[in-house]
Amino acid sequence: MSESARRVDLEVGLALAALGFLLGGLGACVAVLARDLDEPASRLALLPSAFALGLLIVAFVGPVLLRTGRITAVLRGGALVCALGAVLVAVAPSFISAVSGGLLIGIGGALLVLLAPLLLSGPTAAARLTKVNAVGSATGILAPLAIGGLDSLGPTGRLAMLVAVPPFLVLIVIAAPARAGESLDPTPAGEGSPWLSAFRGWSRVVLAVAVEFCFVVWAVARLVEAGLPIAIAALLGSAFPIGMAVGRSIGPIHVSGWSPLVPAGLLAVSGSLLVSLVGAPAVVVAGLLLAGLGVAPLYPLTIAELVATPGIRPVRLAALGALASATAILAAPTILAALATVVELSKAFLITLPLLLVLFLISGPLRPGRPQTAVRRQAEVGSP
Repeated sequence: MSESARRVDLEVGLALAALGFLLGGLGACVAVLARDLDEPASRLALLPSAFALGLLIVAFVGPVLLRTGRITAVLRGGALVCALGAVLVAVAPSFISAVSGGLLIGIGGALLVLLAPLLLSGPTAAARLTKVNAVGSATGILAPLAIGGLDSLGPTGRLAMLVAVPPFLVLIVIAAPARAGESLDPTPAGEGSPWLSAFRGWSRVVLAVAVEFCFVVWAVARLVEAGLPIAIAALLGSAFPIGMAVGRSIGPIHVSGWSPLVPAGLLAVSGSLLVSLVGAPAVVVAGLLLAGLGVAPLYPLTIAELVATPGIRPVRLAALGALASATAILAAPTILAALATVVELSKAFLITLPLLLVLFLISGPLRPGRPQTAVRRQAEVGSP
């Protein structure tokens, strides 16, 4: 790997590490803010949804920003907006300022998520995206612990959100302008309809993120249904993000000529079955861990292939990726909740199985030795 590529990985890894901490902390901040501001927790529950709203906004305005400005300026802007949002959430004196902080984190974070596949585009994109996302997953686990620990010592725990500010400021300083615009060149022309290929790629990202957020949003509720007290369920619910962090640190699993989607999907299916069909809390926790390991590489693999779609500018494709993530984050947990009103939540989790099946079918990964895109072939080798 070249020195410039390592520098890009460092910058994107730093951005996603700080962003992962903020996103992991938003959920934990809901209860703290409700207490500090004397507001009902239900009113502040929209705070974690700010990221999805930010993704929707950025999906439409992001390409315009990247056409009119340099990519490094947008990177710095996203980091600055995230830092301001973190400060607002940490010290917010009112409901409006707290929600404004959450929205700033959503918009700034969405810009960083938009830029990550552009900055890491190339033949090893999937492997590199998996590794930098591993850092964000790991820091996301630490955030609730930091917030809870600080809150138990006396100061309000939301002050822990300020931990993410210095990394963003460092990123603003070190972001290298010499590379600006480098990842925005159109991809080579491809065969067939590029927009049909882009739609398939968009659908793959929707399905991958939908499976992930079914677990992110409803894992703790499933453990409560299994008979655990809320406090213990909240602690053990970290099994899924821990599995995600470990899975992304390992990277895509490669077996002979199969696509990495195959072993990842099979692990996710196995975890889903344990979560859905077995009532013992210990088995549910094991299922969440196994599902996290399997789900971990799905987003990096699918977003890398989407951004590499031939015949369409990567900026437009990255915006489609942001739109796909927002669609999944808003829709999947809501659909699972609707199912849980008809059947038990444990059975509602089985929705992840058809999602994974459709992901397999539209990706065509089940036949070893089939022709693969350059991104997938090189991703299986990893970064040089």
